[in-house]
Amino acid sequence: MTDEQLLPQLKSKYGGVIAAAPQLGIQLQNVHMENGKLLIRGKAPNENVKNEIWNRIKAVDSSYSDLTADITIDASLPQPAAPGGDSGQRGGQRYTVKAGDTLSKIAQQYYGSASQYNKIFEANRDKLNDPNKIQVGQELVIP
Repeated sequence: MTDEQLLPQLKSKYGGVIAAAPQLGIQLQNVHMENGKLLIRGKAPNENVKNEIWNRIKAVDSSYSDLTADITIDASLPQPAAPGGDSGQRGGQRYTVKAGDTLSKIAQQYYGSASQYNKIFEANRDKLNDPNKIQVGQELVIP
């Protein structure tokens, strides 16, 4: 398969990572094929954000053999608000539930471990009564 044929497949496979990068504060510079792999190049504002994007990459494919991610740190970028900061709101990111999601699947995506689902459940007790009953369109706090 040529790079041009592979590009849409790999962009789809890693679409969640590519979409999450700007939300996390990563400035993407390149997303294209290079040497038969999808190349994602960008700048993260700090080490935590860089680690978060890597966790998401590994959640998609732990071997990421079809991907080259070149994420550098640029401390001059705007720093994301720290979870639990003094914003007055509960800390954490927001996630909108999609069809097929479970708290375990979301925990795997954010923490790299499905067994961490209870963190999300506890942070959303105001809107969830049962960790097995989430609804498409619900907005959850990811602590």
